[in-house]
Order: sequence, then structure tokens, then C-alpha cells
Amino acid sequence: MKKILPALGLAIALALTGCGGNLDSGDSGTAAAAYPERAVTLLIGQDAGGSTDLIGRALAEPASTDLKQPITVQNRPGANGAVAAKELAAAKPDGYTIMVFVGSLAYITPLAVPADQAVDVNNYEVVTGISQDDFVLIAHPQTGFKTVKDIVDAKRPVKFATTGVGTGSQLTQTLLFAQAGVDATAVPFNGGAPALTAVLGGQVDVAAVQLGEAKKQIEAGKATPIVTFATQRPSYMPDIPTATEAGYNVPVQQSRAIVAPKGTPKEIVDRLRAAFQKSFETQAYKDFNTDRLLTANEVDGAALLEQWNGSLTTYKDLVAQQKIDLSGK
Repeated sequence: MKKILPALGLAIALALTGCGGNLDSGDSGTAAAAYPERAVTLLIGQDAGGSTDLIGRALAEPASTDLKQPITVQNRPGANGAVAAKELAAAKPDGYTIMVFVGSLAYITPLAVPADQAVDVNNYEVVTGISQDDFVLIAHPQTGFKTVKDIVDAKRPVKFATTGVGTGSQLTQTLLFAQAGVDATAVPFNGGAPALTAVLGGQVDVAAVQLGEAKKQIEAGKATPIVTFATQRPSYMPDIPTATEAGYNVPVQQSRAIVAPKGTPKEIVDRLRAAFQKSFETQAYKDFNTDRLLTANEVDGAALLEQWNGSLTTYKDLVAQQKIDLSGK
């Protein structure tokens, strides 16, 4: 079965076309020694109030205390973060503009756009990994779906909500239904909240959303969890089987990192990493992770790139195996 999903469209093309290189860092040694002398801008490529935005804001305050300069959060939503990534790529590599970069932009969106429009995380300096989200497939209780087998045995077309094109929500379900032989149609929404609402309102049969977004509705009995797409059962929801346990190869997670423009001096990258490590150590941030069902992934840049480049290869191979066309052409 071949599923054709819509392309990201003109927004990402405009965002990435003509993206120039970074400016010369000049006397980087002197600048690094004095850094920071003013406020730092933290770009968020998603809407205010979403998971990525909340994570960025939770990290900014304690890190700014350590830096002794404000970290100002600015939202630049569009094209799964590509709009913000384009702005960051053009910024001076002096540590005063950084970004919360979502993993799906690095290892899922490139599967949906032409190569010259894809964002390559290797063209940035990774300051630190942040955390990982697991996706859970949920259904409205009235569907009667409790397992993937129930969906297969229903032998009817299924509508599934996604959190947008080029996202983990889209990829998880497309891969799952392709492998299961289910006639499924994607209904894209702009984020997890509207996708969840679509399930609760019966507009769609199922949706893959992040665990933290679905937790309350699952506990209230308003949404039925079917599988997670983690490699092993998340400690937060140990009673929910994985897609792997159900017999399907769909190891998809969302991940996030702090990145800076390419060419940012190592001393500044290290200083930023130290500041965000202070954030990671605070009890308030640890409690935030627990409340949002986030798994810490506070690795250094080299480890983060190894993870994300590996995910891109894995997902590219899975898409090819299932003959899934994400470009919409």
C-alpha cells in the first residue's frame, strides 16, 4: 500500500531558499572571553503554549540566572521549525541567537521535501540535547479499538489525525498502517492539541500524540491508548505495549536540542552548555520533565548528532521499504 502525504508546501520553500552562510566571527577569542555581555535570544520554531515552547521557557530562566543575562524567548512558528532554523542559520555566530531545534525537523521533514529544501542539523553547532518524547496512538472509546489488531480486523477505512506534515505523529501512523495493511487517510492538524481534540470529538478514529499531551485524557477514560512508538515501554505508562510488541517496526520518537549558528566559537558553545546544565539540575525542571512525561536526553553535541543522523538513516530506510511517498508528488 502506498500512502501519499502532502508536502510542506511553499512555506518551507520560501523559508529555506537563499539561506546564506554565517557571518565571520571576527575576534572570536576576545568575544568568547567577555560572553555574554547582553541578552541572548532563544528561538522557538513552534507556537507559544506547545510542548517545545514550554520546554524552552522552562530551561531559559535558570540558564539566564547562570549566564547573568536574560534569555529572551521568541516564537517563529512555521514549517515544523524550518522558519526559525533559517533565521538562526543567517544569524551572527556569536552566541546571542540560539534555538530549540526539534528532532523531527532533522530526521523526518527531510523525507518530505527536496534535498535542497531540507534542514541539515549538521550545519549548526549543537549545544546540548534536551529530552525525548514518546508518541502514543490513541482512539476514541466509541471506536472499540483497543489494539492494532482491532483496527486491522475492523476491515474499514480509518481516519488518523497528525500534528502536521513532516512530524513524528505523521510518520508513526503512516508506517504503522502501511505495515498493517490498513486503508488509512491522514488528517493533518497544526499541533498536538487540535489532533487530540479531533479524536475526542470523533472527527477522526485515532491519532498519535505525545504521551504528556494524552495522559490526562487517557486517565479520564476519554481516550484509549493502543500502542506507544517507543523502543521499550515508557516508565511513565508501563501498561501500554509498544508497536514493536504488536509486531510492527515503528521506532519513532521526538527529540529536542539547543543549537547555535555554525561557526560559534567552542568557548561560547561550552559556556552555553554549562548554563543549560544548571537548568537540568534544578528540581523545578526535573519536576517539569516528570509532569510532561519527558525522558532526559542531556547529551553533548557529538552524541546528539550521532542519534539524529542515525534516526534519519533508519526512517529513510523504513519509508523506502514501505514505498511511502512523503513528498506529495
